[in-house]
Amino acid sequence: MKHFLLALLLLLPAPRLRAQPTATLTGAVREAGSHRPVPFASVAVPGTATGATADADGHFSLPLPAGSKELTVSAVGYTSRRFPVPAAAGPVVLELTAAPAALTEVVVTGVSRATEVRRSPVPIATLSRREMSLNANTNVIDAAVRGIPGLSAVTTGPNVSKPFIRGLGYNRVLTLYNGLRQEGQQWGDEHGVEVDGYDIERVEVVKGPASLLYGSDAVAGVVNLLPALPSGAEGQLHGEALTEYQSNNGLIGNSLGLNYQRNGLQTSFRASHRLARDYRNRVDGLVYNTGFRELTLTGMVGVNKAWGSSHWYLTLYDNQQEIPDGSRDSLSRHFTRQVAESGLDDIKNRPLVTDSELRAYTIGPLHQRIRHYRVFTKTRVQLGGGELHLLLGAQQNSREEFNHPTAPTQAGLALRLTTYTYDVRYHLPTWNGLEISLGSNGMGQLNRHQNATDFPISDYDLLDAGGFLLLKKPLGKLELSGGLRADLRQVTWNDFYVAPNPATGFDGAARPGIPGAALQFPAFDRRYHGLSASAGASYAATERLTLRANLARGYRAPNIPEIGSNGLDPGAHIVYLGNRDFQPEFSWQQDVGVLWHQASLDASVEVFHNYVQNFIYQGRLLDANGQPVVIVPGNTTYQFQQSAAQLYGLEASLNWRPAALPWLVLTNSLAYVNGQNASASLREQQGGAARYLPLIPPLRGRAEVRATLPARTRRFASTYVRTTADGSARQTRFYALDNTETATAGYALLGLGAGTTWTTRAGRPLVQVTVQIDNVFDTAYQAHLNRLKYFEYYAASPNGRTGIYNPGRNVGLKLVVPF
Repeated sequence: MKHFLLALLLLLPAPRLRAQPTATLTGAVREAGSHRPVPFASVAVPGTATGATADADGHFSLPLPAGSKELTVSAVGYTSRRFPVPAAAGPVVLELTAAPAALTEVVVTGVSRATEVRRSPVPIATLSRREMSLNANTNVIDAAVRGIPGLSAVTTGPNVSKPFIRGLGYNRVLTLYNGLRQEGQQWGDEHGVEVDGYDIERVEVVKGPASLLYGSDAVAGVVNLLPALPSGAEGQLHGEALTEYQSNNGLIGNSLGLNYQRNGLQTSFRASHRLARDYRNRVDGLVYNTGFRELTLTGMVGVNKAWGSSHWYLTLYDNQQEIPDGSRDSLSRHFTRQVAESGLDDIKNRPLVTDSELRAYTIGPLHQRIRHYRVFTKTRVQLGGGELHLLLGAQQNSREEFNHPTAPTQAGLALRLTTYTYDVRYHLPTWNGLEISLGSNGMGQLNRHQNATDFPISDYDLLDAGGFLLLKKPLGKLELSGGLRADLRQVTWNDFYVAPNPATGFDGAARPGIPGAALQFPAFDRRYHGLSASAGASYAATERLTLRANLARGYRAPNIPEIGSNGLDPGAHIVYLGNRDFQPEFSWQQDVGVLWHQASLDASVEVFHNYVQNFIYQGRLLDANGQPVVIVPGNTTYQFQQSAAQLYGLEASLNWRPAALPWLVLTNSLAYVNGQNASASLREQQGGAARYLPLIPPLRGRAEVRATLPARTRRFASTYVRTTADGSARQTRFYALDNTETATAGYALLGLGAGTTWTTRAGRPLVQVTVQIDNVFDTAYQAHLNRLKYFEYYAASPNGRTGIYNPGRNVGLKLVVPF
C-alpha cells in the first residue's frame, strides 16, 4: 500500500486544463488608526485554496483566480475582515483593527457555508498555527487543548492524546484532516491522531452534536485539522525549514515544507521527523517506555481556476511508539521490564531497567507501530449558479502492538483498517437571502487481523451512508439556521475462530474444524439507523453584542468494541467484553451563548446541557462475590454497559487589550463540565459510586499575559514575552464504581515564553525563534484524564504516591527559517 501511494503521487498527471486569466494583487496590511505594518498577516480568497502571507512589513502578493470577488485578511491580535477585490490595478492597503480575539473569523467546519464564528448558532472555536507555535507541544491535539476551552484529551504519555469535547470522546468526537474523516481504530486508548502537527495551519472545533453534517461519530463534536495552503508570490518556490528541541524527553523535531503556485497550479510537499526518549518528572524520574519515533510525508497538487478548484492530497505516517506498563520494584520504585510471557511472568520479580535504557533513543522491544496512508481529492465546481463540493478518499491504517518479550518480532495485536470515504454537497444559489445546502456522505470499511496473537475484536465489514438538508436565512439582525439528516449503518462479520498456532507457540486466527479451534466471535449482522436535527439562531443585538442558541439531536451507532469485543487489548492492559444488543446513542443538546466584541475587549459565555439516551461506557466486571474478574493475569476486565446520561457545563472567556497599552494582551478562559449517570438504579450502587460518568475533566482555567514589544529596529519584528498559568481544580466527581477512577488533586502550572523574528534590512523574515518553558516550578501532578495515573501494581508505595505522573519542567526551543 505504501509503495502504491508513493507511486500514485509521483505519477499524478499535471492538470491540462486551459489556464484561466489571473491577476496578481499586491499591497500591504496596516493597523487601522496607527497605519503601522501588520507583520505576517494572512490574505486569502474565501472558499478557495488561494492565500498568501505578508512579510514583516505587511507587504503581500496574491494571485487572484478570475472571478474572485472577496478577500479575507487575518492576523494574530487583530479582528479578521473581509474586503471586496479592488477593481483597479495597483497596490492596495488593507486595514485591520486591533483586537485580542477573533470572533469575526470565518469558519467552514460544522456549517453549511463559510460563516463568522459569532454568527454561527453552533459553538465553534478556532486556533491558528501562530498560536499553536507559541507552545512546546508534542502533538497537535495537545496544542489545541491549550488554546480552546471545552476541549480536553485523554493521554497515555506525551505523544498519545485522544480529543474529548465537553466530557465526551473516542468515537463520539470525529477528527477530520482537511475535511476527510480520520479512521484509525479510534476506540483504542494508546494511540493518537495520525497527522503531521508541523503542517497544520489551523484547527477548527465544533463543540456539540455535528451529526447533521457528518453522521455517526460526531455526536460530541468535530476537530478539523486544516493543513497550510501554498502562499507567496507566483512562480517562486517558497517554504520553511523547522527544527525544535524539548528538554524533558529530549525531543528532536525537524521539518521541511515547500510550496509553489503559478497560473492557478498549486503544489506543496512536507517531510517531518520527530524523535524522543522517555519523559521525566520529579516523582518517577525517567518514565520507562514512553519514547517514540515518528515520520510523516505530505504532498498536494491541484488547480484553482475561475470554474472552481481541484486538489489531490497524499499523506504517509509512520510512528513507532513505546508502550509503558508501569511495573516497578516495590521498595525502590525503580521501573522494571517484562522478560517472560504472561503465563510465566512474575511482576514482582522483574529485572530493573538500567539508566542507559532510560536515556536511550532506541525504541524498546515492547512497542507499537502505526502506519497510516491516505489519498484523497477535494473538488469545488461552480455549477448552475451554485457550488458543488466533492470529496473522495481512501485510507489505510495498519496498527501492530509488539508485546511478546520472548518473541519481539511477533505482534500481539495486528489490525489493518481500510476505509473508502465520499462526501458530496451542493450549495444552491441564494434565493431571497435563503441559503440551501444538500448532500450525502458515508464510508465503507474493512478491518482485518493480520499475523496476530491477541484478538480484542473480530474482523468486520461496515457500510455507512447518510443524507442531509441545511437551511440558513438572515432576517435583519436575526439569522436562523437548521436542518435534517438520516443515517444508515450496516455492520457484519463472520464466525471468527482462534486456535493455538504450533509455528509460533501463541494463539492465532483459525478456520473452523482445526483441532483446538474455539469460536471467539459468533457471526453478527445488524443495521443501525438514526435521525439527526438541528435548529438555531444568532441575534446581533448591537454591533458589539451577539446572542445565540441552538438545539440539536445527535446520533451515534455503537462502535465495534462496544458490541463485539471479547479479548485483550495488550497496549491498554484491559480485557474488553462487548454487548451485541446495544442500541444507538441519541443526544439532545441545548446551547446558549452570549458574545461581546469590541476593539479592546472580547468576552463570551457558553452554557450547554446534553442528555444522552443509551449512553455506552465501560465498567469493571465483578463475579458473584463482588470481586474483580481476571481473565488474563495482570490485566483488568471491563464490560461495556448502557444507560442514560446527562452532561452540562459552561465555557467562558475574557480577552482584553487596553487601548492605552496596545502592545499588551490579556486572555482568560474557563471550562467546566459535569457528567452524571441518569439511571436511578445505577446511581444507587455502592453508595452512589456510579453517580458520575467516567473521564470527565475537572474545572480548568487558563490565563495569559503577552506583551508584543515595539519594533525599535527594522532587524527584529513580532518580538514578544508571555506568561501563562494553567490550573485544574480537584476532581471529586468521578466514576468510583469498582475503583475504576479515583479522585485527582488540583494543580497549577506556570509557563514563560519569548520569541522574535529576525529580518533582513528589507524586512524579509530570516529566522523565527521561539523559547517556551512549561511547568516552570517542576510541579508533580497527575491530570485526571491521564491514563498512566492508573498504571500501578501495588496497593501502596513507600513514598505514598501511586501511578505515573505527568511530565515535569520542559524547555522548548524552536527555530523556523522561511524562504
